[in-house]
Amino acid sequence: MSKPSATLAPHAFTAEEAADRAALSQLVAAYGHAIDRRDYGLLALLYHDDAVDDHSPYFYGPAKDYVAWVPQMMANWQATSHIMMGSVFLIEGDYAEGITSARAWHRTLDGKNDFTAWGRYVDQYERRDGIWRFAKRMFVLDATEEGPASTSDAMGTEGVALSRPGADDPAYGALRLLKPF
Repeated sequence: MSKPSATLAPHAFTAEEAADRAALSQLVAAYGHAIDRRDYGLLALLYHDDAVDDHSPYFYGPAKDYVAWVPQMMANWQATSHIMMGSVFLIEGDYAEGITSARAWHRTLDGKNDFTAWGRYVDQYERRDGIWRFAKRMFVLDATEEGPASTSDAMGTEGVALSRPGADDPAYGALRLLKPF
């Protein structure tokens, strides 16, 4: 077990702490990928069986129920992009806490409007059987933006691979190791 690193102050990382931070960063990034690609099998794997998710006021409860609820919520959006912009982690043995700044962009089903939520994921993680997963995840909203979707093509996107939810996303065809769950 690594020495406690429950501080935001600069300090030298042990190899074990660096590995823990890399695993937590991967977990946080995988969440955004799972939501945007609508890979609910992967989403379920990111949480411990007894984990809790708090996306109040829309959802609060067991993570397994959150994973079952997400598809009906995602049915309202043509596309989404969840960007994790920076994380800080506090680690004590097999327990960790983290705050991740995030931008969650959504395009309405009719393609006419965009909604962006700026906020932070406030997480509790536990390592069980050597694997870090979410024990509790909470979203804190900082700000929102809403407006009509841009229909211009000023950047010249003709021929560019376009993002799609689900297994039809071009990334799945381009990367042989990437498979939906």
